[in-house]
Order: sequence, then C-alpha cells, then structure tokens
Amino acid sequence: MAFPLREIKLPILPFSMLIIISILGRSLHASDPPLTLDYYAPTCPSVFEIVKKEMECEVLSDPRNAALILRLHFHDCFVQGCDGSVLLDDTITLEGEKKASTNINSLEGFKIIDRIKNKIESECPGIVSCADILTIAARDAVLLVGGPYWDVPVGRKDSKTASFELAASNIPTADEGLLSIITKFLYQGLSVTDLVALSGAHTIGMAHCANFRARIYGDFETTSDRSPVSETYLNNLTSMCPATGGGDNNISAMDYVTPNLFDNSFYHLLLKGDGLLNSDQELYSSILGLETKNLVIKYAHDPIAFFHQFSDSMVKMENITNPDSFVNGEIRTNCRFVNT
Repeated sequence: MAFPLREIKLPILPFSMLIIISILGRSLHASDPPLTLDYYAPTCPSVFEIVKKEMECEVLSDPRNAALILRLHFHDCFVQGCDGSVLLDDTITLEGEKKASTNINSLEGFKIIDRIKNKIESECPGIVSCADILTIAARDAVLLVGGPYWDVPVGRKDSKTASFELAASNIPTADEGLLSIITKFLYQGLSVTDLVALSGAHTIGMAHCANFRARIYGDFETTSDRSPVSETYLNNLTSMCPATGGGDNNISAMDYVTPNLFDNSFYHLLLKGDGLLNSDQELYSSILGLETKNLVIKYAHDPIAFFHQFSDSMVKMENITNPDSFVNGEIRTNCRFVNT
C-alpha cells in the first residue's frame, strides 16, 4: 500500500546544532556490531596466514600489485564503507562500481582477490567476507613493500548492493581542488591529517597519462624547483603523455625515486614541486593548504611520524562501516557476485 506524501516543514537549525547532530550521527556507527581481532579465531584461524602467503606471492611476482590492492581498498571504503561493494561485477539486476568514472581506468587487482578468496573458501567455506579479505590484503600489501604494520579488526559482512553514483561522487579525482578533497574526507569522518597521511600511499603505484596530463601541461613548471632531475622527469612525462593525440593509458610512477618502496619519498617530491597529480601537489602548493603544507613538511622530515599516522589513519578508514551490511549483508561465495 502506498502512503500519500505530505510536506513536512523542518526547523532551520543553527550551525552548532548541525555539528552536534553530525557528531551524534557518526557515533551511531559505534553501536554497530564491533570489529574484533579474533573474530575468525574459532571458525577460520588460518585466514590471516592464508592472505599473507598469497600476497607474498603476488608482490614477489610484481611489486606493483601492492599498490593495486591498496587502491582497491581505498575505493571500496569511500563508497558505502568497507563492504566489498567495489568487487561486484555488473549484472542484469545490479549496477556495480567498476565502470564509474573514478574507477574504470584506475582499478585493477580483482583477480588477486579472487585467488585469495578461492584459497580461503577451500579451507573455510562460507566464513570469511570479501570485505575482510580486501582489508587484510591491503595491510599486507603495504607491509610487503616496506611500509608499517597495523592490526586489522575483522568481522565485516559483504554488501548485497553497490553504488555507481557514490563511486562517481565520493572518490577524489586527480584534478580535484584541495577544499573539495578535504570535504570528501570529512564526509567519511576522516580529518585533514588523515587526508595527508593516506595520500602518502601514492609513494607506491602508477598513474595513467589521462590523470596527470592536465598537471604536466598546467602548473608543473610553476611548482617545480626546476632542478636538472625535475626537468628530466618532466621531459620524460611529456614524451610519453602527449598534450593531444592519445597515450591516455600510458603509465608513470607517482614516486619516481622509489616507486616500489613504501617510504616518505612522496612528500619530498611534493616539497620539490614534482607531485605527479594535481590533487597531490595541492597538499603542499595550494594557498588554501596551510595545515596540509605543514603536515607534508612534517612527514618529509619524519618518516616515523608518517608511518605512525598512516597506520592510525588506515585503521580509522577501515572502521567506516556500512550499517546495512551488518543487518542484511552476507558472506559472498564469489566476491564478484551477490549470493543467489
């Protein structure tokens, strides 16, 4: 039975009250079923070891696989929380997130998660969620290329839904302005400090020409220190990424100094003005980014501080939950499809 719609007049609340409501709204997530380190101890005690061994093989075969899994995890958590929705393929009844503008040319690594899932299903069928597998794999990926360790609480369920629209709107883009990116992080309950620390993940991985063309033909020379190394770097970029005429899928490392090592080199590049993406260089060069600039300087000079904050920010991001999946979620048999 359909109920008639009627107009409801809501009071206009002062800004301070909106802040309080926002905080209370965020706190509701604390009442969700808690994530715990030993969630799988009685049902699949080998899950962490299985993921670790599989990721060791993947990163050994190609160190770039670490960045693929880490990026996949970020893009999952920024849409409906860390619920494995990014892994879903399109079907007749479900539109996935993979073809959203923010994902279609940047996400890979799905087959890696498939392989890990198959291994776990052979040991513990129907127990471990794809969302948890991706979360654990992202931690191990960072660790295997020299990054910090952090504990990964588990117990997530897989969503039965995805959101193409939220994937297109929630995930920051390569050419986005600083204030817009900060807003997207705040919406997820993440701070400016989290933004700068998590951006440090770009110390590993590659970017497509289509995502840095505007940067290298825009203000790169303005921000760069014009050192011989920087000039050579820019020449290499323009030769493989023409201003017009194709090359969109050509790739370049976001950290040309140590592309396969998780360190703080990324922040040194920002100090030199050599950030590959506009969104990254904005952290240091934007006139609106006093706080972000100070954090870039801090992490460039103090790698231990960067590692500590990156770990803390990852745990915070991984706690972005999808309340609906705790109630209506499932443990997918195949990470690409909702169970039938």
